[in-house]
Amino acid sequence: MLCEACQKRPATVHLTEIINGEKKVSHLCEQCAREKGEFNFDYPPFSIQNLLSGLLNLDVQADKPVEFSARKLQCENCGLTYAQFGQIGRFGCSQCYTSFGERLQPLMRRIHGSAQHVGKIPKRAGTTVKLRRNLEEMRKELQALVEREEFEQAAILRDQIRELEAKVEGGESNE
Repeated sequence: MLCEACQKRPATVHLTEIINGEKKVSHLCEQCAREKGEFNFDYPPFSIQNLLSGLLNLDVQADKPVEFSARKLQCENCGLTYAQFGQIGRFGCSQCYTSFGERLQPLMRRIHGSAQHVGKIPKRAGTTVKLRRNLEEMRKELQALVEREEFEQAAILRDQIRELEAKVEGGESNE
């Protein structure tokens, strides 16, 4: 699709305006959109280091100090500091994960939703593993129900757990 304004360059900017219930769609090239003056295309370049620094709550800009405790934390094996890890976005050695372990837990939760890697389960052979994981989750929920003294729901969940345990035990003898 060509730019509607110049009819020379490909349209890479698609603007939809709704004014008084009327929809107007414009397809412009970046240059014509810039000339129209409604857009700012001067974004700073994307950097994985800046993304990681933001997730780590570090400020890697030279004119701003890095959090003191992060500056102090250092891998004993390779000497990489936590602040340097935030800037380059990768570990210096295999020991870095152990050295920065406590600080990495919140990062892993933010990125992956969990700080514990449980891996993928093969579709054909993973039914027992899936059932076991489901059982673990149900047991945690049962414990929470008991702590909140919701005994009726806890009893229902307990019965479901027993049924699932029977399936898991029966499935293991078949495999």
